[in-house]
Amino acid sequence: MDQEKTPAYVVVIGGVNIDIGGKSDKPLVSGDSNPGAVTTSLGGVGRNIAHNLSLLGVKVVFLTSFGDDDYARRIEASCGMLGIDISHALSLPDERTSIYLYISDPHGDMHLAVSDMAICDRISPGYIAENLELINGASAAVIDANLPEKTIRYIAENVRCPLFADPVSTAKAGRLKEFLGKLYAIKPNRIEAELLSGISVRDEESLKACASKLLKEGVNKVYISLGDEGVLAADEERMIHIPSRNADVKNATGAGDAFMAGVVFGYLKGLGLEEGARLAVEAASIAIEGEETINPALARLGMQ
Repeated sequence: MDQEKTPAYVVVIGGVNIDIGGKSDKPLVSGDSNPGAVTTSLGGVGRNIAHNLSLLGVKVVFLTSFGDDDYARRIEASCGMLGIDISHALSLPDERTSIYLYISDPHGDMHLAVSDMAICDRISPGYIAENLELINGASAAVIDANLPEKTIRYIAENVRCPLFADPVSTAKAGRLKEFLGKLYAIKPNRIEAELLSGISVRDEESLKACASKLLKEGVNKVYISLGDEGVLAADEERMIHIPSRNADVKNATGAGDAFMAGVVFGYLKGLGLEEGARLAVEAASIAIEGEETINPALARLGMQ
């Protein structure tokens, strides 16, 4: 076990949006109207990670951007209740808060989504520069790849605390590729890992080769998410495949965000590679057992 860190606070830099989700009652039929249930909740990779960290008992400062609308006021109220510090966030008049619209099957697995997150482009290098002292005073910083590449570049070149990154999606993961050597940890899924490493994953051997390539680029720890097959966790000393635990899946959309929060929480607790990965897998398992993207039951993991 590594030495436990004294977590004054963690800074999360990334997107926040409103999640509008449709869950079909029966197997999805393309090109047709599917009876089901539609829910509205707060989301965004950065916000979800911040929310999960807060549930785990971590003090969080959230650097983000949102509009001046009813959705933004809902976000502000939620962050206030959770104790997430958004006093340094950008509130932008005449801008619309971003929206993430997704459709899932009866098992909660997402099949299609559209994200309207143009407002994230306002999270600029200048904005980060204004908050650099705050960021560098943190125990850790987390970024998501919704940020513009120029902003990621500024963060990579100027942030001195351990930097954790979530690639978000295949469309955005490439924004991190040039800066892998500046990251303490990264959490791609299988396809994102292929994109970042240039190695096609066909089996366990090629999966490990993919992780090795990312480590050679300078990342300290790599966590490749494999869905219901668990995760491959790797550092310079070892690689280990941690299986998923059996879970009653109700909504799988928040699993990755909870996993990343678990990775950061494990780091703050001074856990080693395997212990930290197991904690993160448990966080993801708890997340998918909730009806919404964030499962309040995650708080019990922070009490252990």
